[in-house]
Amino acid sequence: MRLAVIGGSFNPVHTGHLALADEVRCALGYDRIVLIPAASPPHKALSGDASAEDRLAMLELAAAGVPWLSVDSCELDRGGVSWTIDTLEYLQSVFRDIEGKVGLVIGADLAPGFTKWRRAGEIARIADIVLARRPPDSPDRGAGAATRDFPYPCVFLENDPLPISSSGIRRRIAEGKSWRYLVPEPVYGYIEGHGLYDTRRT
Repeated sequence: MRLAVIGGSFNPVHTGHLALADEVRCALGYDRIVLIPAASPPHKALSGDASAEDRLAMLELAAAGVPWLSVDSCELDRGGVSWTIDTLEYLQSVFRDIEGKVGLVIGADLAPGFTKWRRAGEIARIADIVLARRPPDSPDRGAGAATRDFPYPCVFLENDPLPISSSGIRRRIAEGKSWRYLVPEPVYGYIEGHGLYDTRRT
């Protein structure tokens, strides 16, 4: 089994995340994509009123019924700062039938700072790094340059990112704007049912 992992805050998970997972599967031939919500991302602060339990629940709703997609709560279970190297070592210990290296999918916007990640060289040794475009990268800008300058072996995913972001969704909810079809239907129901991100209700 070829396995790839996509980590993030998923605050909330949206259709852009799922489209990226499917692109990784189809374009690079992975059998399973694992989505891992961060407890405390080292590269950004979490915003909004969704708890770790909320973020995990929304991910599980989004992945339900998709045979090649799964969710793992390992970083939430560990707590503290979510270091990528710890997650990769965990995946190697849990999935004994992995063929080759785990695919590590990161946004190409993170590539310039990758050398500062904890044990970056070891990450590059035990994982196949996949650099994906993220909005607002255009097809011929941003990510391609990051790939050329990246100091480790990597694959550049020729994905066409959807112009959706978790921060944009949170902002639209807070401002009473349309957002329903930016997230999977079960996630929409969860957000509505729990009153998440709507600052007008406080």
